[in-house]
Amino acid sequence: MGKPRAARPPRRRTSDAPERTAAEARRLLERQHAMQEELLQRRAEQSLRAYIEQAWPVLEPDTPFLPNWHIDLLCEYLEAVSDGSMSRLLINLPPRYGKSLLVSVLWPTWEWLARPGTRWLFVSHSETLATKHSVDRRAVLQSAWYRGRWGDRFHLTADHNLKTEFGNDRRGLMVATSVGGSVTGRGGNRLVLDDPHNPRQAESDLQREAALTFFQQTLSTRLDDKKRDAIVVVMQRLHTRDLAGLCLDLDYEHLCLPAEAEVRTTIRFPQSGRTRVRAVGEPLWPAREGPAELAAQRRLLGTYAYTGQYQQRPFPRGGAIFKREWWKYVEAVPPCEEIVQSWDLSFKDKPGSDWVVGLVIGRAGAVYYLLDRFKARASFSESCRAIEAMTGAYPQTRVVLVEDTANGPAVIDALRHHVPRLVPVTPQGGKLARAAAIEPLVEAGNVWLPNPRHGDGRLIPGRAWVDDFVETLAAFPAGEYDDDVDALSQGLNHCEARRRTAPLGWPIVVLKPPEERWPSFRASWDR
Repeated sequence: MGKPRAARPPRRRTSDAPERTAAEARRLLERQHAMQEELLQRRAEQSLRAYIEQAWPVLEPDTPFLPNWHIDLLCEYLEAVSDGSMSRLLINLPPRYGKSLLVSVLWPTWEWLARPGTRWLFVSHSETLATKHSVDRRAVLQSAWYRGRWGDRFHLTADHNLKTEFGNDRRGLMVATSVGGSVTGRGGNRLVLDDPHNPRQAESDLQREAALTFFQQTLSTRLDDKKRDAIVVVMQRLHTRDLAGLCLDLDYEHLCLPAEAEVRTTIRFPQSGRTRVRAVGEPLWPAREGPAELAAQRRLLGTYAYTGQYQQRPFPRGGAIFKREWWKYVEAVPPCEEIVQSWDLSFKDKPGSDWVVGLVIGRAGAVYYLLDRFKARASFSESCRAIEAMTGAYPQTRVVLVEDTANGPAVIDALRHHVPRLVPVTPQGGKLARAAAIEPLVEAGNVWLPNPRHGDGRLIPGRAWVDDFVETLAAFPAGEYDDDVDALSQGLNHCEARRRTAPLGWPIVVLKPPEERWPSFRASWDR
């Protein structure tokens, strides 16, 4: 007989293997997801910036989160308030740049993660706005995202859960009201004023002062611990004496971010020490509003509103230095004793660069008349042609003043054999000092402009520049451009110095209207 065969091992059933493999993969994915969620949760607890990005879909499910460095900066300032490094903070941002969502909605709900017992009082210019922010805060706190991660830390109390007021079982409280609303018996650790004025109210001295009085005499007393608790004011500038102006007088920490950088600025982040350099003209949030959108908004709002709301530099409605009502208007210019040109030149002819401005000023006795203006973003050659054309149109010009900066020296060198009586002028003192020197002339009614309109309001051809000139001077020094101011102060200061020392008996100059003098050339910029 042969050897007995070895017993074969039982065959393994292979049908269960795919199921086990799939189950293991699911468990692995679940572990990875749990680890990722734990990491995200930890990051959100430690960083307001991380929390905001994660919470964003709760409030804006159809709008993707759009990161920008100003959000990072704002978060660091708010974190400094939370950790006690700052107790009085003023934030000035343009409208629709996320200030309310970050400051009034997401920051308070984030701080409740670590300090659910803090008590908050929120104030806005209207009950409607205050209620909306309160509803948004409650929506975050009651969201599945928030409760799933931190639902064990506190619960909203059922008997204290209204649209404008709710509390938690850790004695934390969030109350929303409007300017002038009742806060009797209310207090807290955080007082947040979000847009305490609306634009219309800010123009009313009565309503604006009422808001300031409410803040000074009522809200300022509502902090539980005035040494350690905090006040945060977040708003766009609307007036020189709005609540932001008062906070600046009170030495609040100030985070001010204009929509367009007007000077090169280095910004330091208060927590990380990170720095950010803004170049001149750089938009604050180019992914949302670039140069074209900001230019359109400036045209829509006008210089006064745009300078306040977007650039955070309000100036008085009537004008800061040169009041609108000071200007006098004349139908026909009388014979003049002398005529001068005053030119303020720039380096470039690109969009956003300074303007080239040339003014023709006539004097009759102690009264000055602005006879004409050139204003354009002109290249070097275009500036030279403009000066030649203006001199040809006003051959009686006694002197052509050219500021001895920017393109001035090159222009003088190029034109010295073509344009007589070119005189370089070195600016003395600052722009404000030079403007202040001619302010009394304008206020006294000694500077006259051509009347730009007929009696029925129609614009007179060739005088479209007058309205723009008045608005530009009214905006100074808060306005974006000061070229008209520089040209005017240069011309009038020169004329005044000469008038005080020159002999009497000047020749009389009779002028034709500008539109009869050089219609073809001026049509290229008169718009």
